[in-house]
Amino acid sequence: MKFGLTLPSDGVHASPERIATVAEEAERIGLASVWTFERLMNPVDGAIPIGGTDPVPLPESYNSVFDPIETLAYLAARTSTITLGTAVVNATLHSPIVLARRFATLDQLCGGRLVAGVGVGWMAAEYEAAGVPEAHRGPRLEEHITAMRRVWGPNPVEHQGRFYRIAPANIGPKPVAAGGVTLLAGSMAPAAVERAGRLGVGLFPIIMGWDMLDGVVSLFRSAAEKAGHESLPVVVKVNGSITTSPIDDRAPLTGAVEQVLEDLERLRATGIDHVVWTMDTDPADQLSVLADLVRKAPS
Repeated sequence: MKFGLTLPSDGVHASPERIATVAEEAERIGLASVWTFERLMNPVDGAIPIGGTDPVPLPESYNSVFDPIETLAYLAARTSTITLGTAVVNATLHSPIVLARRFATLDQLCGGRLVAGVGVGWMAAEYEAAGVPEAHRGPRLEEHITAMRRVWGPNPVEHQGRFYRIAPANIGPKPVAAGGVTLLAGSMAPAAVERAGRLGVGLFPIIMGWDMLDGVVSLFRSAAEKAGHESLPVVVKVNGSITTSPIDDRAPLTGAVEQVLEDLERLRATGIDHVVWTMDTDPADQLSVLADLVRKAPS
């Protein structure tokens, strides 16, 4: 079982040195991965979801969020073995050729350790600020992934689609692996989950409950199988903390280390072997409980 941690890349206490210290210690204690995320802005009057009307308040920590790709490029030089992941970059806010080259450059800098989680986002203000239409986000992401894969493939590269155009050109650098950067879809909606499986993209679901996770993973694997894709990665994200004391009323994969170990057995039975935590505790405490989990988890 592989364990990962979201880095402290947002808020007033985030700093280059603190981010690097957490990543280096995560590698030292045997974690498999560290992750960043993308948030372009924190609207003063609250964030209105696409298609919604009521603003959603966001954490003050979103007032300052380090860019995920630049952060991981910094960590590429500070670490040597740990996987570096984005969870997630909202791909449709970016040009596919620009994002593909940034991912490929990062993958070269870290020696092929990159896993790129991508999604479509949900905030209307971010789409407006990026100058991208809100409509057709799903089809746009599908073509975006296709275009990035072409950029990562053999030269000359060409793409002529509904949303994006790339004239025949030589484009580099290419990712370390011939197949390109490993992609994960940060998806929960059925149509998005099915799309990921059909495209041969891994899945990065947030666990809300066991039944929901089972349904999402089953749909994903069924779509992948129908499309002829085998052994696609599934990495589960936990928005919650591992604690030093047991918790009676807890969400899956949260609570004391012993409680999390019990949940991991259930997760292992589904064929999932990679879990990433986003915790709201002090990073030093996060590393301490995860080190304990690494020591006690079955190999």
